[in-house]
Amino acid sequence: MSDLARRIGFMQGRLSPQIDGKIQAFPWPYWRDEFPRAKDLGFARLEWTLDHDDLATNPLMTAEGQAEIRALSATHRVVVSSITGDCFMQAPFWKAEGVARTALIEEMAAVIRAGAAVGASIVVVPLVDNGSVATPAEEAALAEGLAQLTPLLRETGVRIAFECDYPPAQLVRFIAAFPADVFGINFDIGNSASLGWAPAEEIPLIAPRLVNVHVKDRVLGGATVPLGQGDADLPAVFELLAEVGYDGFLILQTARAADGDHLGAARAYRDLVLDLAGGS
Repeated sequence: MSDLARRIGFMQGRLSPQIDGKIQAFPWPYWRDEFPRAKDLGFARLEWTLDHDDLATNPLMTAEGQAEIRALSATHRVVVSSITGDCFMQAPFWKAEGVARTALIEEMAAVIRAGAAVGASIVVVPLVDNGSVATPAEEAALAEGLAQLTPLLRETGVRIAFECDYPPAQLVRFIAAFPADVFGINFDIGNSASLGWAPAEEIPLIAPRLVNVHVKDRVLGGATVPLGQGDADLPAVFELLAEVGYDGFLILQTARAADGDHLGAARAYRDLVLDLAGGS
């Protein structure tokens, strides 16, 4: 397997039937099956998906589940290298008050510890949709809460990657307030295309803090579509990522297969990324 192929992973659930018609949700009935499926498809890594519903019983959040995850990873040589914290977007502590905020910050601490227990080095915190930072007060609450978690991040070796809907220049100012050793940026190709950010402007600006990439395609102002069918300039994106020296994870957060052949879709998307990024 090439170095590039080892960098490509998939968003957990993309190798399983959809849950309640959602494009993304933790695949409760199928999560174990995705490890052998990933091995058969040639994936070396996956990004775990955490929802706030039933968070405490997610396998990642229990000692027994963590042991099973480590065993599956070892058996199939598919590592859980990152976590998407949809739970933080669904219940953002920076929009809560008092004891509710304290409890949600402790939940994030628990996720960081859980990630470290299975070898995940990145936790993606989505500051989009319900998690979007809408006011200076929310931004201050976010910074205050994360300051409490910074020692834990350093202790565990886990980094937080913000996925944010700020314009690129504002995002650069935002991330500058956070220590670079444990906070970075998750670049979502499709979201940036939907928002109209030009890759040639955005990628060089965020490159110094870029630690994770979500690979997907969207139409301008619209929804996720199959790779190559939206407004993301994929050749330009991958050329720019190479130019700035990005050598981190490339996680397929791609459109679901309309015909239900999710494994075939994942294979095709992986092959497209290999081609675009210059692999073989």
